[in-house]
Amino acid sequence: MKQDEIVLDAPVAGMSLTAELGARPWQKPSQYNTVDEAVEYYLTRLSSDSAMSQIADILESGVSVTKLANIIQLGSVMEGIHTIDVGVLTAPVIIEFIQLIGDRNDVDYETGLDELDQSTTKALQEKAIREFKKEISQQDSSEKEKDSVVIDEPLPEPSGLMSRRM
Repeated sequence: MKQDEIVLDAPVAGMSLTAELGARPWQKPSQYNTVDEAVEYYLTRLSSDSAMSQIADILESGVSVTKLANIIQLGSVMEGIHTIDVGVLTAPVIIEFIQLIGDRNDVDYETGLDELDQSTTKALQEKAIREFKKEISQQDSSEKEKDSVVIDEPLPEPSGLMSRRM
């Protein structure tokens, strides 16, 4: 019996290093260097009728606003439109614009901010629990020290060549 050959259709390791420098969009200088330029780019791009209808459809399918905004800005980073730091700074504007599109089309959308709030709240709760446990263990150790009876034993009289005479 002949075994079926496995066909791998993936790039070879290190293949990304063989492309000429500057051949990829993210290896070139970005098209927009300031937050204002990037915001203007997004507002003109997302305000077209086709983009607004696509965004409304995506929101109706259940994708959260923050995830969609991150996908949009990271895609622009990969295309060389702007740098990642400009993308992070434009994300709140993109989120607000997507929410505006959802409100105009009467779409019941998820913001995705609840997930961030829940993870932050959970982290704060875990920190408070750790601090509380630490305080309890410190109180227990101080109570144990109080409970233990220390018998004062008289100190031995100093003796030896260098001892002080009394």
